[in-house]
Amino acid sequence: MQKEISLLEFHYGEDTMTIGRALNLARGIEKGIITDSVRVKVQKNREVVEAIVHKQKRVYGINTGFGPLCTTLIGEEDTKKLQYNLLMSHSVGVGNSIDKEIACLMMILKVHALCKGYSGIAVETVERILWHIENNVIPCVPEQGSVGASGDLAPLAHLFLPLIGMGKVWHQGQIKPMSEVLQILDMQPVDLGPKEGLALINGTQFMSAHAVILLEKLQNCLDHADIIAAMNHEAMMGSVKCFDEELHNLRPYSGSIYVAQRMRKLLNHSEIVTSHKNCLRVQDPYSLRCIPQVHGASRNAWLHLKETILIEINSVTDNPIIFSEDKTISGGLFHGQPIAMPIDYAGLAAAELGNISDRRIYLSMMESVPGLPKLLMKHTGLNSGFMILQYTTAALVSENKTLCFPASADSIPTSLGQEDHVSMGSIGVRKSLVIVNNLEKILAIELLTAAQGFDFRKPLKSGILLEETHHLIREHITFAETDRVFSDDIEQAIALVQSKVIIKHLHHIAKKHRIDFKNEEHELFGIY
Repeated sequence: MQKEISLLEFHYGEDTMTIGRALNLARGIEKGIITDSVRVKVQKNREVVEAIVHKQKRVYGINTGFGPLCTTLIGEEDTKKLQYNLLMSHSVGVGNSIDKEIACLMMILKVHALCKGYSGIAVETVERILWHIENNVIPCVPEQGSVGASGDLAPLAHLFLPLIGMGKVWHQGQIKPMSEVLQILDMQPVDLGPKEGLALINGTQFMSAHAVILLEKLQNCLDHADIIAAMNHEAMMGSVKCFDEELHNLRPYSGSIYVAQRMRKLLNHSEIVTSHKNCLRVQDPYSLRCIPQVHGASRNAWLHLKETILIEINSVTDNPIIFSEDKTISGGLFHGQPIAMPIDYAGLAAAELGNISDRRIYLSMMESVPGLPKLLMKHTGLNSGFMILQYTTAALVSENKTLCFPASADSIPTSLGQEDHVSMGSIGVRKSLVIVNNLEKILAIELLTAAQGFDFRKPLKSGILLEETHHLIREHITFAETDRVFSDDIEQAIALVQSKVIIKHLHHIAKKHRIDFKNEEHELFGIY
């Protein structure tokens, strides 16, 4: 008999959601539950909505039309039909479906927000969403159509169409109509009541779910960037004076101090550093000397986004907010501006990380670097060496620059002027993810060039952390004596970066050798 694995429990509406916990819930590492106390709170709030409908109090979205139709009163007999029409009419998304994991994250974040007890939702509706999460019946959501105010109306409408038996879902590895899945499972659609459709489609869960993935991927890039830069720094025999602790305390940005500390740990006990301690070179180019400032600034941008998203994913972001029968407020908690601007900032931070990485790649191939052959290969002429790899990083860096225009700087009036300022955060976060995906490729190429240059410093050794990193890389990608199909190497390097194998290995080595190279998961710059 197979032993059942006990999962960590997350209490929706009560526990604090973090980036790491959201990812754990989406990946089945933690199990989300609704406690009895939350059920009572949600049910009481639902009863308030029913009382409003019965007493025919005029409240936006409960017994009125939506947007510019907010002055149109809806009769009690039509308040349920209004919610069905809302889900159908707002399902206008276009483009490819978003990643299945992001759609799952959207549902997780929505359940957490609904369980706060201010949305007028029925407990049964929340439990059906939870059923979708737990049974991996994930809705297909088009990537385009949200302007990031009134929240993410179109994506959320598609996300919750399956509740009423419409739309498409992933089920058992295939995309199927939800009506077909209900038939297979002998289930009925949810019977939506007043206000429920509006509670489901108002919110920032499309932006927030994408931002959760953005934070995870960007953190991974930041962690790799420091390690790869340190290896390239050794390959080019850079000075370690620029990482001095006392120096950085004179300008104490948290990101810069953190990166400088990591660089000191990575370069500690290096024979390569000692070998050129008394050289005549006074200072290095900025791409080496200013690693703490540039990488650190990108870390600060990441931290700002993390702090913002932590507030967002623990907030109520729909409309109207139901406090009591006598206090319902149609406000703007759904507006994406608070997270749209930090999202754009994070995209810029990722682009700059790629920009300085490309500069180090270029620098390492120049004849001016002592001890390194031109283009990082001894017999060039017949061989082009690593020349064209930098063409690729140049192309990716340039593409990222074109993506850096802030989406949040734009606004187009919608809903006949009722929604006359929108955040475009949904566009910004999709764009920032493209930048980070390009960054992974740039860092992978620097990993190749840094490892190649590092080999030319033998028999000198670096510190244990970089020596182990280099050894791990060489288990997957060999030293290049002559030209070959470098795209194969690049794909291997991208896979290494994305898998986080290097990071995990370094933490293991640091622990084994009692080096205080802390695990970022539990620090200021971690997601847990």
